[in-house]
Amino acid sequence: MALLPLRTTFRGPAPKTEEDDIIDESLFYFKANIFFRSYEVKTAADRTLIYLTLYITECLKRLQKCPSKAVGLKEMATLALSKSLPIPGDQGFPMNAVFKAPANRNEEETMRSYLQQLRQELGVRLCDKVFDPETDRPSKWWTCFAKRRFMEKSLLPPGVA
Repeated sequence: MALLPLRTTFRGPAPKTEEDDIIDESLFYFKANIFFRSYEVKTAADRTLIYLTLYITECLKRLQKCPSKAVGLKEMATLALSKSLPIPGDQGFPMNAVFKAPANRNEEETMRSYLQQLRQELGVRLCDKVFDPETDRPSKWWTCFAKRRFMEKSLLPPGVA
């Protein structure tokens, strides 16, 4: 998985940038990518995009139940910090065939920190897109994708919250 620069205020190992980043790309292409049953992985950045697409789906499942953006932001913060989210190499990770497991404990810690940083920033930006600023309700144009499964995979097994 690529350690790509992020436009974020959250602490973590990712280099900082002021330009569009992988989170912007994942949000922009999400609605098209969600319909893919297969995805050709050419670079490490593709793996990061796959992870973010799977994570967006998990976020949307939770956001569709949130009555307001404030509640949605709390839900996203809780999910981002959740220990139940598997990382590549973990037994429950759905894409271990595509992702390389960390080689050592140091790499594992860096990957966990980076993925947490990605999840935290993505949660904030996703709430900005999903919630209508006038009504403070989730947009059906986003939440309708909560039931879709990217590549027929889910980041969390059924019943795990």
